[in-house]
Amino acid sequence: MPARAQDAPTVQPAEVATCPVVAAQSADAAAACSDTADAAASGPPEATPAPVAPLAASPAAAPVEPVEPVEPVEPVEPVESAESAAASATAEAAAPAEPPAADTPTQAELDYAALYGDQHYDPVADPALPAPVELPASYDPWEGLNRKVHRFNNAVDRSVAKPLANAYVAVVPRPLRLGVGNFFGNLGQPVSALNALLQGKPKQAAQALGRFVLNATLGIGGLFDPASDANLPYHSEDFGQTLGTWGWQRSRYVELPLFGPRTLRDVFGLAGDAPLAPIRRIENDPTRVFLQGLQLVDVRTQLFAVDRMREGATDDYALVRDAWLQRRKYQISGDRQQHDDELPDYLRDDTTNPSVPADAMPVMPNNGY
Repeated sequence: MPARAQDAPTVQPAEVATCPVVAAQSADAAAACSDTADAAASGPPEATPAPVAPLAASPAAAPVEPVEPVEPVEPVEPVESAESAAASATAEAAAPAEPPAADTPTQAELDYAALYGDQHYDPVADPALPAPVELPASYDPWEGLNRKVHRFNNAVDRSVAKPLANAYVAVVPRPLRLGVGNFFGNLGQPVSALNALLQGKPKQAAQALGRFVLNATLGIGGLFDPASDANLPYHSEDFGQTLGTWGWQRSRYVELPLFGPRTLRDVFGLAGDAPLAPIRRIENDPTRVFLQGLQLVDVRTQLFAVDRMREGATDDYALVRDAWLQRRKYQISGDRQQHDDELPDYLRDDTTNPSVPADAMPVMPNNGY
């Protein structure tokens, strides 16, 4: 018995100590280790220790792929709102367009080249356009002298004639002023009838004589105008117009002191009408001078409408000259034109722009002889 006791194997602590390590590796190894421990504690039969499973090798780590560099992201342009887009479009539209290059042909030049060839297009001298309107040049070789007389006449008008006319309008009632104008207009109808007959206008001459007789009788010496109600038009003809009808068309412009605008032809016409002027034939000097002065004041009141036209004129002399010559041309040949309705009223009306009549020419006093 003592020999068996010595032969009995004993469990080494190292073997038992290895169980926790094996248990940590595998569940089956842990169970075997537990059985071995129980057998060792209980004694025989002898148990051989379970083989220890080799430790499982940990799997090798997969190789890490290299990270590709990230491309830089382009900045995102801000999205314009509808209001900002509209404001930008308005600013672009308001900005002046760049002019085309000097050597770049315009569309008009291209069209012109397609029609007429490669000739240079000149919009001013375009042969397809009508001829430009050319105003007749005033025949005024004595302009320097005429301008001096014009300044003198304007000074007399501002200081004497216009103040008298304003006082006349302020004092005399309008019906009486109309009667005075009718009276002097009717006195000139016999001379107008004679000149109309000399110009080959018998119908106009008969109308002038009819106006004179009707107004002198029914119109109480010409203060009223029943002839106009009888459809007898008023016409003013003088010997200057007669000379123009006879062929003296072109005549140089001249401005006379106190008598105003004329032509050289009209100066001879004024001398031809003077012997027939009814007021100049009045022998009583105070009566004649009073009537001549009243007639001049009446003529000046009729020129108030012309004063408004002359206000603000850059060249008053040229305005008066050109307007007077144009009207005078119409008085000579306008009634022979077929389309005189296209002319302005101041050219067709003989009462809106009168001239100083021949009756106003001074007469040498009789001195009782």
